[in-house]
Amino acid sequence: MGRLVHFEIHVDDMERAKKFYGEVFGWTFEDWSNYAGMPYYGATTGDANEMGINGALVKRQGPPPQPGQAMNGYACTMGVGDYDAAEAKILALGGQLALPKYALPGMAWQGYYLDTEGNIFGIHQPDENAK
Repeated sequence: MGRLVHFEIHVDDMERAKKFYGEVFGWTFEDWSNYAGMPYYGATTGDANEMGINGALVKRQGPPPQPGQAMNGYACTMGVGDYDAAEAKILALGGQLALPKYALPGMAWQGYYLDTEGNIFGIHQPDENAK
């Protein structure tokens, strides 16, 4: 099977991106630059006993994505306990709205944002009453 086991978020400003993801989602980072041979910070996204994966922030090697262009890659979605509180943190820390909160009826609330580096990501709050 080809199960997803790691992700990389390409960033222009490593410290700005670490602050954004650390403060919004509580991620912690470890410098793996010597191992990778370039600016590269491993991201621990939660408790190892909970569902989810860890990843990394990597220094972008080319131009950032342009606003409005079609995605070329994967959009990561983070699970949150309180959608509105997560959105408030995202916007307060320099993120931007890409697709407003909408209901996945009977399942969850979903929406998409741009991080401080111009990358799109989603947030997802399970809620059986979403409609």
